[in-house]
Amino acid sequence: MALIKSISGIRGTIGGVVNENLTPVNAVKFAAAYGMWLKSENSNQSLTVIIGRDARISGEMISNLVSNTLTGLGINVVDIGLSTTPTVEVAVTLDKVDGGIIITASHNPKQWNALKLLNNKGEFLNAEAGEKILKIAEDENFLFAEVDDLGKYEKKEGYIEKHIDEVLKLALVDVEAIKKANFKVVVDAVNSTGGIAIPSLLEKLGVECVKLYCEPNGHFPHNPEPLKEHLTDISELVVTEKADFGIVVDPDVDRLAIICEDGSMFGEEYTLVACADYVLGKTKGDTVSNLSSSRALRDITLKHGGKYQASAVGEVNVVELMKSTNAIIGGEGNGGIIYPSSHYGRDSLVGTALFLSHLANEKVSCKTLRESYPDYYMSKSKIELTPKINVDEILEKITQKFKNENPNCIDGVKIDFDEEWVHLRKSNTEPIIRIYTESKSQKNADELAEKFISIIKNLV
Repeated sequence: MALIKSISGIRGTIGGVVNENLTPVNAVKFAAAYGMWLKSENSNQSLTVIIGRDARISGEMISNLVSNTLTGLGINVVDIGLSTTPTVEVAVTLDKVDGGIIITASHNPKQWNALKLLNNKGEFLNAEAGEKILKIAEDENFLFAEVDDLGKYEKKEGYIEKHIDEVLKLALVDVEAIKKANFKVVVDAVNSTGGIAIPSLLEKLGVECVKLYCEPNGHFPHNPEPLKEHLTDISELVVTEKADFGIVVDPDVDRLAIICEDGSMFGEEYTLVACADYVLGKTKGDTVSNLSSSRALRDITLKHGGKYQASAVGEVNVVELMKSTNAIIGGEGNGGIIYPSSHYGRDSLVGTALFLSHLANEKVSCKTLRESYPDYYMSKSKIELTPKINVDEILEKITQKFKNENPNCIDGVKIDFDEEWVHLRKSNTEPIIRIYTESKSQKNADELAEKFISIIKNLV
């Protein structure tokens, strides 16, 4: 059981001991800290926060605790109920409110839950804001409202449909081409809110939808992280149904994975690549992903005459670099599509609509589209060290050892070689170095990882 506090929010397992798990006490404390921070940032008297949740079993309980805490601080709450992370982000901007909270632990198993915090732009808080909230929570520096000043609570419905309408308005979502293509698609929504959102979007696009695990009851039928080893059921069903492809989303619908018509993985890293290929083919511009994402996005961007840049790992960092470079599309290699023409947040509904538009315009199969992109293979591993070992010192030594390769040190150390790269990052909570590699074959990627594990062991 665990409780993890970070600048991006609080997450943990339900039940157990206070301050060691995500108990009701911890949910209240952190919601109060967010509310106090929001009040300190705003001079206006009346503040409103939108709250939505995925379909986790604990979601309603945590949502009620958070809502009551905020109203207790004198903050108005609009509860949009079962929702998706990008839907809450869009709702904050549509309704022009002061903030938002999504109650979801993203791809974590069902015993986990979390609070994801948004600002008045519907974007995740930056590091400075996160640090302030953690400090308020630690100090328990709360001041609740008197009885005449309590906030108002109301429920509102229909926000997923509003979100879908916003997606359909996007200039590059080619609704007519998608309808003409007569696609048949299988959807695995891991029994969360993607089971509401994705089929509804597909229906409006004239796509035949075969539902798999689309009942939003919070009982995840498999590990909810959309990785190949967890997706055997949909891979088989896509083939059985003779579908054009399959769509997989995580519980809060900000990660999108595609299954080809033969049941093979399109590749989480390549969801962003395909969407970027489509957008860049229609609009000249630049792209951004994080340092641990595939080189394939760089290749596609250069092919279209654009410029690619990499940020530190984390959605907030990707968004910050996208804004400063005016990138027209970006995201993360875990299937997270960020399309600023919609909003600055990972959005599987936007990703689905762009992918369908691309496939409809290219008039090729999903497998053929995937084969048109450069092949890269990734390896992800880690090396555990003793607490006495200075991880920063090891990373500095590696930087010096490979200084002729111009290592990137904005987030750990990334070393780009001609045909491959390695990215070393330290864990913020454990004496661990995470090792990500990419090469032209799985064998080479694995061997590069082993090489750097050996280098680190020798340095130790």
